[in-house]
Amino acid sequence: MLTWLVLATLLCCALGLARFILGPSDADRVVAVDILFSSALVLCIFAALTTQRVLFLDIAIGIAVIGFVATLAWSRLVERRGAAEEDRS
Repeated sequence: MLTWLVLATLLCCALGLARFILGPSDADRVVAVDILFSSALVLCIFAALTTQRVLFLDIAIGIAVIGFVATLAWSRLVERRGAAEEDRS
């Protein structure tokens, strides 16, 4: 059961990476980065469950914080770019 969940998470990683590379807009790339951070978080939790080590949960908390801040920063950048393009028009 756990291997299927890991495979599904890796599939989400691959799809998120494809959306990040091919995404036609910056908003698509922001969502793709959020998917990648979420997948990394899930993989850390799976590692904690399989190895019975709490260290992976600490890493998962760090990834969650970094992902949250990165999503906020990048979405703010996208918002400012959109406002600058509207001012030029």
